[in-house]
Amino acid sequence: MPRKPRNTPGGLVYHVLNRSVGRMTLFRKPADYAAFERCLLEAHARHPTRLLAYCVMPNHWHLILWPRRDGELTKFIAWLTMTHAQRWRHARALVGLGPLYQGRFKAFPVQTDPHFLTVARYVERNPVRAGLAARAQDWPYTSARARSDAESSANTGRHATETPDLRAILAPWPLNPPDDYLNWVNRPQTPAEEQAVRTSVTRSRPFGSPTWTTRTVARLGLESTLRPVGRPRKHKQKDQK
Repeated sequence: MPRKPRNTPGGLVYHVLNRSVGRMTLFRKPADYAAFERCLLEAHARHPTRLLAYCVMPNHWHLILWPRRDGELTKFIAWLTMTHAQRWRHARALVGLGPLYQGRFKAFPVQTDPHFLTVARYVERNPVRAGLAARAQDWPYTSARARSDAESSANTGRHATETPDLRAILAPWPLNPPDDYLNWVNRPQTPAEEQAVRTSVTRSRPFGSPTWTTRTVARLGLESTLRPVGRPRKHKQKDQK
């Protein structure tokens, strides 16, 4: 039976994530990251959508997208993942050895209020949480680096021929970031904030206020994302005497 198409209507902001099979390392050297970034630029050229933030990690990647039309996000991500997987396999002579990614991408809508800032910060802080960089802007493969005012061709540590420049396709956010943007990104989030985002990642649950979440769940038919995980407990019936 074919899978039900993912319901990602335009006008909403989405956090999108995909991870390699078995958490296999996808990106080992700068050229690997550059190849993915070129796919990202080509995907944007073929299926233009607003890219608000991104972070590419060794075995997965995060994107925050703001599609204008229904179906736009799915076309963008489908082309990106398929093309990247094909090129990754061909570059390593591993064609025909099964899927590269775990499966369909994960995505959840995000309310365009301070909840959006929480998710954007979560995405751009990934390298810091993983111990890959002391500051978000020190990791070369994230929008925090791309947006940094201090970044220039002289001090990026990456050559123009080595990797594409994604700043050209980064779109303005639906609300303004804090004035001390980089300091804000680098401040640790609370455990509650991180867990709330992780729950939305795991369950594909809309991330926002209770009222907005309830309304969005009903609109998109995502009631299952609010149900407890696992089977309901069975209650033993008392023996009838």
